[in-house]
Amino acid sequence: MDFELSEEQQLLKDMVGRFMQDRYDFEKRKKYMAEPGGFSEEIWAAYAEQGLLAVPFAEEDGGIGGGPVDLMIVMEEMGKALALEPYLSTVVIGGSILRTTATPAQRSALAEEIIGGACKLAFAHSEPKARYELAHVETKAAKSGDGYTLDGAKTLVMYGGVADKLIVSARVSGATTDEAGVGLFLVDPKADGVAIRDYPTQDGLRAAEVTLTGAAAELLGDTPDSMAAIRQASDEAIAALCAEAAGALGKSLDLTVQYIKDREQFGRAIGSFQGLQFQASEMFVELELARSMMMYGAMASRDADPVERSRAVSAAKVQLGRSAKQLGEKSIQLHGGVGMTMEYSIGHYFKRLSIIDRTFGDTDHHLAQLDAVGGMAA
Repeated sequence: MDFELSEEQQLLKDMVGRFMQDRYDFEKRKKYMAEPGGFSEEIWAAYAEQGLLAVPFAEEDGGIGGGPVDLMIVMEEMGKALALEPYLSTVVIGGSILRTTATPAQRSALAEEIIGGACKLAFAHSEPKARYELAHVETKAAKSGDGYTLDGAKTLVMYGGVADKLIVSARVSGATTDEAGVGLFLVDPKADGVAIRDYPTQDGLRAAEVTLTGAAAELLGDTPDSMAAIRQASDEAIAALCAEAAGALGKSLDLTVQYIKDREQFGRAIGSFQGLQFQASEMFVELELARSMMMYGAMASRDADPVERSRAVSAAKVQLGRSAKQLGEKSIQLHGGVGMTMEYSIGHYFKRLSIIDRTFGDTDHHLAQLDAVGGMAA
């Protein structure tokens, strides 16, 4: 694989990097977090102005036709800034589902709203008993006139409390864990029969519990058989999360190196002690391992072969989880006691990395997934 960025991709990286440096720092992030939705609507509008919301959408739908590497670039820069906006749920996951599932009319209408910043999506798929099993869907869909009604409960819906549209998975037939018989539906979060409990998560983002009781829904696509699309969206989301994690790891290393250069003990900077230099070197190695696997996962995240695609993104998720633990713990240790305080940003990076490890399957889960397909390809 060629891991070199093209000229256009490098320009995108530079643009997003400058934007995040200008609009985000630790103090500004705290202010954004205190806003009603848990993020800055002004920043979201700026994403639209910069074209960031258009990245994965086809040109015929008003997008720029970007691929997974373009999304990787954006997510890595957002990871450096600990960005709060619902980019993953709306643009990455929503964009994937619209590309693979929606009818042309549905895709065109929603893409236009998303690209303009007027529509945020939330993917309501996880259920309380599902753990990380994607096919575990108990929520029921029943035909009702020209549409459907949904009954069930969804948990840990990223930014479900601010979504303009919910994309909900529900079963029209089959047993709870069957691959067949699961459809994707558009639901208005303000409609009758939809109850949403919004709450902050440990990393400063927001999620929601969604309860559906006879809620009206529109089928996405032409058929209620969408598990392949759900798995595709999950793999693209994992690749994007790996990129975000790599960005957070890079910033954690930068903060730690600067801290040990500035912090003095016994009349000299602690960074001059060889033992700490060795630890910083080990952190750099972990970062490079993580970034190489991030790129591998991103480039394979739209592979037409679902087994090879899953193998690649699981391998990337395992390495990012391991690197996050090793580099993250060292960054806290080298900061000492202040690394655990709310006033220092380094602890917030470690929190976000810890949550990323548990999103769409933790390290142990993806190790088991790799084992099930015979490990890494030869």
